[in-house]
Amino acid sequence: MNAAEPRRDQPPYAKADLTLRGLARGFDFAIALVLGLAAPFVVGPLLAAGYLAVADGLLHGQSPGKRMFGVRVVVPARRVSAGFAESLQRNALFAVVALCWALPLLWPVFLLVGLPVVAVEAWRAWREPLGRRYGDVMAETQVVDGKVMLGDPAPARLGAVTPAPPGQAARTAGEPPAFHPSPPAC
Repeated sequence: MNAAEPRRDQPPYAKADLTLRGLARGFDFAIALVLGLAAPFVVGPLLAAGYLAVADGLLHGQSPGKRMFGVRVVVPARRVSAGFAESLQRNALFAVVALCWALPLLWPVFLLVGLPVVAVEAWRAWREPLGRRYGDVMAETQVVDGKVMLGDPAPARLGAVTPAPPGQAARTAGEPPAFHPSPPAC
């Protein structure tokens, strides 16, 4: 492999803006908080944890917070948006933290384990060159700018253009010829 060729094991995407990521995560935590407080005792914490676990798979790799702040979760190896499986893998720790916060008996666990988990994940996203926190490493995902185009990285290849007679549109090679009736005879 020469120096000009990119490494195949590195995602081709740039690190997303960490301010936008933090705002998006904060917005999603706020939604989870509302869910946790709005529903009855046992149901609320489960809704909050469930939301945090699958939120990134709701809108093609964007939780409501990520959609609002313009970032998305992708699977770089397949060049697709993250789905529910990837969301569950990358956010399982946050869902467990939400359960610990919401259940009064587990508040000590939340304070001793949950807050450091959130802090370590944020530190990892800040320090890692591609912004991949431990949840991203487990799910093989990356958070990128929401405007990133996914799919085939190669540009579209058009066939040779056939010159058209005056008054007709040109067509590309491989395109079937269109029906053009003969002008009426005078």
